Amino acid sequence: MIRFYYHPSPNPAKIALFLEEAGLPYEMVPVDTRKGDQFKPDFLAINPNGKTPALTDGDVKIFDSNAILLYLAEKTGQFLPPDTAEMRGQMLSWLMFVATGIGPYTGQTVHFSRFAPEKVPYAINRYAREAERHWGILDDQLGKHRYMLGDDYTLIDMAVWGWATRAQFALGDEAFGKLSNVRRHLDEISARPAAQRAVALKDKFAWKTEVDEEARKILFPQNAFLKS
Repeated sequence: MIRFYYHPSPNPAKIALFLEEAGLPYEMVPVDTRKGDQFKPDFLAINPNGKTPALTDGDVKIFDSNAILLYLAEKTGQFLPPDTAEMRGQMLSWLMFVATGIGPYTGQTVHFSRFAPEKVPYAINRYAREAERHWGILDDQLGKHRYMLGDDYTLIDMAVWGWATRAQFALGDEAFGKLSNVRRHLDEISARPAAQRAVALKDKFAWKTEVDEEARKILFPQNAFLKS
């Protein structure tokens, strides 16, 4: 049985979507990151980086959402592009683009604009502009194809969808005015029954929603160095 360590945030959303699309049986294990569940020894034994998602499949332990997507796709043979060197190159390139560009820059945009203890214009501008640039590259790609790799729905679309659900939160309500292809892609995938089931996972557990002082200490432990 697959055990899926989940928190309702963009990276776990990708894995929830894949599991639901593939019809794989799994057990959801809630990890409430605002309570510090991600730093409990049992979870760190699976993901020493202390972040969600993580997954176990029997004796196999996997962390990082993009690694998990690739593992599940190769395990099931589902949602992979045609088996050619050219298409595998495209798949890996776009998967890493989401992993090293879309995720980090979108996440840092949210952090510096919404959660940083002080608003630093340089940091806010730096990350927002880079996030916009990366999303613009995705929008251009989706302007050429229905899906990220062409006409077939693949794990790359799931990777993009996880973050696209939060694009407006990161970039502002007007974000999709410049990203019409991303919006089309998001709407199409969100209408899929599997996506609706993936979104509904968040309602199966009572999550801590407040970002109070305790949660800030857990989520941003680096801030303690500012007081030293």
